[in-house]
Amino acid sequence: MSELTKSTNVQSSLNKKTFVQRFKKNYIGWLFIALSVVGIGLFYFYPMVQAFLLSLKSGMGANLEFVGLENYARLFNDPTFISALTNTIIYLLVQVPIMIVLALFFSVLLNDATLKFKGFFRTAIFLPCVTSLVAYAVIFKYLFGVDGLVNKLLLNLHLISEPLNWLSDPVLAKITIIAAITWRWTGYNMIFYLSALQNVDKQMYEAARIDGASAIQQFFYITVPMLKPIILFTSIISTIGTLQLFDEVMNITAGGPGNATLSISMYIYNLSFEYTPDFGYAATVSYVIVILVVILSMIQFRVAGDKR
Repeated sequence: MSELTKSTNVQSSLNKKTFVQRFKKNYIGWLFIALSVVGIGLFYFYPMVQAFLLSLKSGMGANLEFVGLENYARLFNDPTFISALTNTIIYLLVQVPIMIVLALFFSVLLNDATLKFKGFFRTAIFLPCVTSLVAYAVIFKYLFGVDGLVNKLLLNLHLISEPLNWLSDPVLAKITIIAAITWRWTGYNMIFYLSALQNVDKQMYEAARIDGASAIQQFFYITVPMLKPIILFTSIISTIGTLQLFDEVMNITAGGPGNATLSISMYIYNLSFEYTPDFGYAATVSYVIVILVVILSMIQFRVAGDKR
């Protein structure tokens, strides 16, 4: 056998061995993620497709009939949907920025090495997000009642002359909902920022102090740029959570007064279980949340300068 033939056989054997190794590596990798892929497809994408098909129908059960895009056209002439959409956008535009700013403030404050009892303060701020949704919503309902603690405190401080109807006034009811969401989820976002701050090189802050940078300048020129990916992440998940707002509205104001606090998710619930059931139209309204999530996420990526 010639040297050329031997070399060809050796090369062929090596190629086959490399192919087998790559196949095994890829096969094992796919084997590890197969269950997750099947689960995501079965419990996320399949229901999304079914919900879209359902949105092209009207009625419920055996009485479902195909109506095409009539449900989507109906949205623009539905005053209750428009109210729910407006309220949800107000919650989003007001509450999310406030929560992000507060979470950043607390994370920077609690990252200070000289601060005592940091563990206690971190736990106290994070604790609301692990409490029962229903329990804390009921507590807020009593706190902001006419005879609640908030009114008593404001009266004792002489900031108001008579109790405010927090849950009966359209504007004050929205403020109550926003306060409840902010109280619950600020600590959740704070943990992400606090974890990211642990990985920021302390020498950057030392160098900035030597160069005469103030604490505010350090925050805007070091902290915020270093936390940019985390800020984008928390902004997106907070946006998604606010668009799906349900528990607080249901348990504190029940959507009142006069749909002044009604959210899209609660309207979907009402269409399915409170009003004459129309699962097709409820699925149509639910797709509004999907569209809003996609659009707002793209905007946030673009504003953040992330083109991926």
